[in-house]
Amino acid sequence: MMTSLLSVAAGGAIGASGRYLTNVAVMRLAGPGFPWGTVVANLLGSFLMGVLVVVLAHKGGMRYAPFLMTGVLGGYTTFSAFSLDAYTLYERGAFLQAGGYVLGSVGLGLAGLIGGMAVARGVLS
Repeated sequence: MMTSLLSVAAGGAIGASGRYLTNVAVMRLAGPGFPWGTVVANLLGSFLMGVLVVVLAHKGGMRYAPFLMTGVLGGYTTFSAFSLDAYTLYERGAFLQAGGYVLGSVGLGLAGLIGGMAVARGVLS
């Protein structure tokens, strides 16, 4: 358990650093008007999650999943894990669950953000 936790933590540090560097690089290229860095990180992270889940399963390397998938890609973007979870539900034929998961995660995530901002603004006002 502790080895897996340390592995995830180390991977998370790498992923978070990669996310920061991606945002800086994309902002320099595209400018600050739109969150292109987030778009790039989410798309790249989802693509890499797709590659890793197949390669690790095919090569018997799932023991590296905590470091690579949860740590590195989780630190880089949780959107990659969200994408994998949604598609796994879809592949299992759980179409309603997959749709509910996507709509619920996005909708409730936005609601949580808006609610948190309202609470913080109320407390700080």
